[in-house]
Amino acid sequence: MNTPVIFIHGLIGTLDVIDFDYTHASPDLLGYGADSTAPSHSISLNAQVENVRVFIDRHFDGRSVHVVGHSVGGAIAMLLAHAHPEYVRKIVNVEGNFTLEDAFWSASVGRMTSAEADAMLKGFREDPVAWLSGAVVKPTEKMYETAVRWLGYQPASTLRAMGQSIVATTGNIDYLAAVKSVFERHAVYLIAGERSRGDWNVPEWALEKCADYQTIRQCGHLMMLEDPEAFSATVKQCLFMSNS
Repeated sequence: MNTPVIFIHGLIGTLDVIDFDYTHASPDLLGYGADSTAPSHSISLNAQVENVRVFIDRHFDGRSVHVVGHSVGGAIAMLLAHAHPEYVRKIVNVEGNFTLEDAFWSASVGRMTSAEADAMLKGFREDPVAWLSGAVVKPTEKMYETAVRWLGYQPASTLRAMGQSIVATTGNIDYLAAVKSVFERHAVYLIAGERSRGDWNVPEWALEKCADYQTIRQCGHLMMLEDPEAFSATVKQCLFMSNS
Protein backbone atom coordinates (compact mmCIF):
# COMPACT_ATOMS: atom_id res chain seq x y z
CA MET A 1 0.00 0.00 0.00
CA ASN A 2 1.35 3.44 -0.94
CA THR A 3 2.27 5.79 1.87
CA PRO A 4 -0.31 8.61 1.93
CA VAL A 5 0.90 12.11 1.08
CA ILE A 6 -0.25 15.19 3.00
CA PHE A 7 0.09 18.53 1.18
CA ILE A 8 0.34 21.53 3.51
CA HIS A 9 -0.46 24.86 1.89
CA GLY A 10 1.21 28.22 2.38
CA LEU A 11 0.03 31.56 3.71
CA ILE A 12 -2.66 32.18 1.08
CA GLY A 13 -5.05 29.61 -0.38
CA THR A 14 -4.68 25.87 -0.53
CA LEU A 15 -2.21 23.52 -2.24
CA ASP A 16 -3.66 22.17 -5.46
CA VAL A 17 -2.07 19.18 -7.16
CA ILE A 18 -2.94 17.52 -10.47
CA ASP A 19 -1.97 14.19 -12.02
CA PHE A 20 -1.03 12.86 -8.60
CA ASP A 21 -2.05 9.21 -8.72
CA TYR A 22 -1.11 8.33 -5.15
CA THR A 23 -3.24 8.50 -2.02
CA HIS A 24 -3.09 12.11 -0.90
CA ALA A 25 -4.96 14.89 0.88
CA SER A 26 -4.69 18.68 1.16
CA PRO A 27 -6.22 19.53 4.54
CA ASP A 28 -7.35 23.05 5.34
CA LEU A 29 -5.27 24.64 8.06
CA LEU A 30 -6.93 26.52 10.91
CA GLY A 31 -8.37 29.75 9.55
CA TYR A 32 -8.65 28.46 5.98
CA GLY A 33 -11.40 26.95 3.83
CA ALA A 34 -13.68 24.77 5.92
CA ASP A 35 -11.95 26.12 9.05
CA SER A 36 -11.94 29.78 7.98
CA THR A 37 -14.06 30.78 10.98
CA ALA A 38 -11.40 29.67 13.48
CA PRO A 39 -10.72 32.60 15.85
CA SER A 40 -7.44 34.31 15.15
CA HIS A 41 -6.23 33.85 18.74
CA SER A 42 -6.29 30.07 18.18
CA ILE A 43 -4.06 30.24 15.10
CA SER A 44 -0.32 29.58 15.34
CA LEU A 45 2.21 27.33 13.66
CA ASN A 46 2.15 24.94 16.62
CA ALA A 47 -1.65 24.85 16.49
CA GLN A 48 -1.44 24.06 12.77
CA VAL A 49 0.91 21.17 13.57
CA GLU A 50 -1.63 19.66 15.93
CA ASN A 51 -4.41 20.30 13.43
CA VAL A 52 -2.52 18.28 10.79
CA ARG A 53 -1.76 15.53 13.31
CA VAL A 54 -5.45 15.21 14.15
CA PHE A 55 -6.25 15.08 10.43
CA ILE A 56 -3.78 12.20 9.98
CA ASP A 57 -5.32 10.34 12.93
CA ARG A 58 -8.82 10.85 11.60
CA HIS A 59 -8.24 10.05 7.93
CA PHE A 60 -5.28 7.67 7.98
CA ASP A 61 -5.60 6.03 11.41
CA GLY A 62 -2.37 7.58 12.59
CA ARG A 63 -0.32 5.88 9.85
CA SER A 64 2.98 7.51 8.99
CA VAL A 65 2.68 9.74 5.94
CA HIS A 66 4.85 11.67 3.53
CA VAL A 67 4.49 15.43 3.99
CA VAL A 68 4.83 18.11 1.31
CA GLY A 69 4.83 21.69 2.61
CA HIS A 70 4.94 24.88 0.55
CA SER A 71 6.27 28.16 1.99
CA VAL A 72 4.97 28.44 5.57
CA GLY A 73 3.57 24.94 5.00
CA GLY A 74 7.18 23.81 4.73
CA ALA A 75 7.85 25.15 8.21
CA ILE A 76 4.73 23.39 9.51
CA ALA A 77 5.89 20.13 7.89
CA MET A 78 9.26 20.38 9.65
CA LEU A 79 7.64 21.21 12.98
CA LEU A 80 5.24 18.27 12.58
CA ALA A 81 8.17 15.91 12.00
CA HIS A 82 9.96 17.35 15.02
CA ALA A 83 6.98 17.10 17.38
CA HIS A 84 5.64 13.79 16.05
CA PRO A 85 8.45 11.98 14.21
CA GLU A 86 6.52 8.71 14.16
CA TYR A 87 3.86 10.33 11.95
CA VAL A 88 6.24 11.33 9.17
CA ARG A 89 8.29 9.29 6.71
CA LYS A 90 9.66 11.60 4.00
CA ILE A 91 9.37 15.38 3.76
CA VAL A 92 9.32 17.58 0.68
CA ASN A 93 10.07 21.16 1.67
CA VAL A 94 8.98 23.51 -1.12
CA GLU A 95 10.65 26.84 -0.44
CA GLY A 96 9.67 26.53 3.21
CA ASN A 97 10.71 29.05 5.85
CA PHE A 98 14.16 28.48 7.32
CA THR A 99 14.94 32.01 8.56
CA LEU A 100 13.27 35.34 9.24
CA GLU A 101 14.49 36.48 5.82
CA ASP A 102 12.13 33.88 4.31
CA ALA A 103 9.28 35.47 6.28
CA PHE A 104 9.75 39.02 4.95
CA TRP A 105 6.24 39.38 3.51
CA SER A 106 4.58 37.38 6.29
CA ALA A 107 6.25 39.65 8.84
CA SER A 108 4.89 42.75 7.15
CA VAL A 109 1.37 41.30 7.23
CA GLY A 110 1.77 40.39 10.89
CA ARG A 111 2.63 44.01 11.72
CA MET A 112 -0.50 45.35 10.02
CA THR A 113 -3.55 46.55 11.90
CA SER A 114 -6.79 44.71 11.26
CA ALA A 115 -7.95 47.52 8.98
CA GLU A 116 -4.69 47.51 7.02
CA ALA A 117 -4.80 43.73 6.53
CA ASP A 118 -8.45 43.89 5.44
CA ALA A 119 -7.61 46.61 2.91
CA MET A 120 -4.63 44.64 1.60
CA LEU A 121 -6.65 41.46 1.02
CA LYS A 122 -9.53 43.45 -0.48
CA GLY A 123 -7.10 44.99 -2.96
CA PHE A 124 -5.74 41.57 -3.93
CA ARG A 125 -9.25 40.23 -4.44
CA GLU A 126 -10.16 43.19 -6.64
CA ASP A 127 -7.09 42.66 -8.85
CA PRO A 128 -5.94 39.02 -8.69
CA VAL A 129 -3.72 39.46 -11.75
CA ALA A 130 -1.69 42.12 -9.96
CA TRP A 131 -1.27 39.77 -7.00
CA LEU A 132 -0.22 36.93 -9.30
CA SER A 133 2.21 39.13 -11.19
CA GLY A 134 4.39 39.38 -8.10
CA ALA A 135 5.31 35.70 -8.53
CA VAL A 136 4.18 34.66 -12.03
CA VAL A 137 5.59 35.96 -15.31
CA LYS A 138 2.57 35.39 -17.54
CA PRO A 139 -0.69 34.83 -15.63
CA THR A 140 -3.16 32.71 -17.58
CA GLU A 141 -6.94 32.45 -17.31
CA LYS A 142 -6.57 29.21 -15.34
CA MET A 143 -4.14 30.87 -12.93
CA TYR A 144 -6.57 33.78 -12.56
CA GLU A 145 -9.39 31.41 -11.59
CA THR A 146 -7.14 29.73 -9.02
CA ALA A 147 -6.00 33.09 -7.65
CA VAL A 148 -9.61 34.18 -7.14
CA ARG A 149 -10.32 30.99 -5.23
CA TRP A 150 -7.15 31.20 -3.14
CA LEU A 151 -7.67 34.84 -2.22
CA GLY A 152 -11.17 34.01 -1.00
CA TYR A 153 -9.95 31.04 1.03
CA GLN A 154 -9.14 32.89 4.26
CA PRO A 155 -9.94 36.14 6.05
CA ALA A 156 -7.32 38.81 6.64
CA SER A 157 -7.36 38.00 10.35
CA THR A 158 -5.91 34.57 9.55
CA LEU A 159 -3.09 36.13 7.54
CA ARG A 160 -2.23 38.48 10.42
CA ALA A 161 -2.22 35.67 12.98
CA MET A 162 -0.11 33.45 10.76
CA GLY A 163 2.32 36.26 9.99
CA GLN A 164 2.81 36.97 13.68
CA SER A 165 3.35 33.29 14.49
CA ILE A 166 5.78 32.78 11.61
CA VAL A 167 7.98 35.57 12.94
CA ALA A 168 7.73 34.38 16.55
CA THR A 169 8.50 30.77 15.58
CA THR A 170 11.21 31.10 12.95
CA GLY A 171 12.85 33.94 14.88
CA ASN A 172 13.24 31.72 17.95
CA ILE A 173 16.77 30.44 18.48
CA ASP A 174 15.40 26.91 18.98
CA TYR A 175 13.68 26.76 15.57
CA LEU A 176 16.68 25.94 13.39
CA ALA A 177 17.90 23.42 15.97
CA ALA A 178 14.53 21.66 15.73
CA VAL A 179 14.67 21.73 11.93
CA LYS A 180 18.21 20.39 11.96
CA SER A 181 17.15 17.46 14.12
CA VAL A 182 14.49 16.60 11.52
CA PHE A 183 17.18 16.32 8.84
CA GLU A 184 18.99 13.85 11.11
CA ARG A 185 15.94 11.55 11.38
CA HIS A 186 14.10 11.93 8.09
CA ALA A 187 14.79 12.10 4.38
CA VAL A 188 14.15 15.75 3.50
CA TYR A 189 13.85 16.83 -0.13
CA LEU A 190 14.08 20.46 -1.19
CA ILE A 191 12.21 21.92 -4.17
CA ALA A 192 12.55 25.47 -5.47
CA GLY A 193 11.48 27.47 -8.48
CA GLU A 194 14.27 28.48 -10.85
CA ARG A 195 13.48 32.20 -10.49
CA SER A 196 12.93 32.16 -6.71
CA ARG A 197 15.68 29.75 -5.67
CA GLY A 198 18.18 32.54 -5.07
CA ASP A 199 15.87 34.19 -2.52
CA TRP A 200 15.43 31.02 -0.46
CA ASN A 201 17.64 31.13 2.62
CA VAL A 202 18.60 27.47 2.88
CA PRO A 203 21.45 26.91 5.36
CA GLU A 204 24.58 25.19 4.06
CA TRP A 205 24.07 22.28 6.44
CA ALA A 206 20.58 21.71 4.97
CA LEU A 207 22.04 21.59 1.46
CA GLU A 208 24.56 19.03 2.64
CA LYS A 209 22.09 16.87 4.57
CA CYS A 210 19.06 16.96 2.23
CA ALA A 211 18.18 13.81 0.30
CA ASP A 212 17.95 15.84 -2.92
CA TYR A 213 17.44 19.39 -4.17
CA GLN A 214 15.27 19.83 -7.25
CA THR A 215 14.69 23.03 -9.21
CA ILE A 216 11.60 23.48 -11.36
CA ARG A 217 12.61 25.38 -14.48
CA GLN A 218 11.06 28.68 -15.54
CA CYS A 219 9.05 28.94 -12.33
CA GLY A 220 8.96 31.12 -9.25
CA HIS A 221 7.57 30.66 -5.75
CA LEU A 222 4.11 29.65 -7.04
CA MET A 223 5.48 26.81 -9.17
CA MET A 224 2.36 24.70 -8.61
CA LEU A 225 0.44 27.39 -10.51
CA GLU A 226 2.97 28.06 -13.25
CA ASP A 227 3.74 24.43 -14.09
CA PRO A 228 1.46 22.09 -12.13
CA GLU A 229 2.49 19.04 -14.14
CA ALA A 230 6.18 19.60 -13.41
CA PHE A 231 5.40 20.26 -9.75
CA SER A 232 3.50 16.99 -9.34
CA ALA A 233 6.12 15.05 -11.27
CA THR A 234 8.93 16.45 -9.12
CA VAL A 235 7.13 15.62 -5.88
CA LYS A 236 6.48 12.07 -7.10
CA GLN A 237 10.12 11.70 -8.09
CA CYS A 238 11.22 12.70 -4.59
CA LEU A 239 8.77 10.52 -2.70
CA PHE A 240 8.34 7.43 -4.84
CA MET A 241 11.18 7.21 -7.34
CA SER A 242 14.20 7.91 -5.15
CA ASN A 243 16.27 5.49 -3.12
CA SER A 244 16.25 7.56 0.08
